[in-house]
Amino acid sequence: MNSMKPGIDQLKISRSLSIIENDTDSARKIIGGLPARDYCVIGVTGSPGAGKSSLTDRLACISVEERTTAVVAIDPSSPFTGGAFLGDRIRMRRATDDPRVFVRSMASRGSVGGLSPSIYNSVEFLGRSGYDRIFVETVGAGQSETDIVNLADIVLLVMAPGLGDDVQTMKAGIMEIGDIFVINKSDLPGADQLASRTRAILELSGKKFPVMRADSIRGSGVQEIQEEIEEVLLSYLSSGRLASKRAKRNLYNNLNSAYQIIKEHYAENDKLEELISYLLENIGR
Repeated sequence: MNSMKPGIDQLKISRSLSIIENDTDSARKIIGGLPARDYCVIGVTGSPGAGKSSLTDRLACISVEERTTAVVAIDPSSPFTGGAFLGDRIRMRRATDDPRVFVRSMASRGSVGGLSPSIYNSVEFLGRSGYDRIFVETVGAGQSETDIVNLADIVLLVMAPGLGDDVQTMKAGIMEIGDIFVINKSDLPGADQLASRTRAILELSGKKFPVMRADSIRGSGVQEIQEEIEEVLLSYLSSGRLASKRAKRNLYNNLNSAYQIIKEHYAENDKLEELISYLLENIGR
């Protein structure tokens, strides 16, 4: 059994994340005070009702046996407080009950891509704080979820029969998201057809991505998906694709920080000068 790495104080991390979510200037200082380290971000996205939360729950509990693991569950924002509804965390009972897994619900706050700028900083903070694998489960809002590609090293596109996902797979942009395609709820009628159509579309597109089946409620197929994640990560590392993805993540993280500075301090000239310096120093690194 893997125990939590020495030095990871979950209560302290939780408190720091609360600051990072709400204060961009403080976020940069907190993150900048931590050494850079290697970690992997696994995005889990797909249509609402496809079983993303239960799949993420299972994967995190398998991952933590070998590596320090955190989960960031992006929930819809409350229109009144801007906070998360915490629905995903309720559905992640195994991970939430496992003291080795750090689980955090964060609000989408109405961001177009399903990811608020603070999420990039939060993931970077978790990685630098000692977590080797960080699962990011998105809200699930169709094509607007493409923003996860800019954050994750590898993306699981979760689909399920009976949700119109056979139509979703045909839409432009959707097939560009996934690195691994998961047909969840594989015990339901239509799972075979959905898997076949997905493979056919990938083949027609000239793409060679794995299409896997799972039943995340019962747990079948989840271990195989976890093993595939690690194999794909190794493949991307050796091919240089992982380095390319991380360069993009760093770029978008910097752009999101710049956006927050403009949003919060657009009327202050000294902040605009700080922004220009920040862009010159960081964009494209």
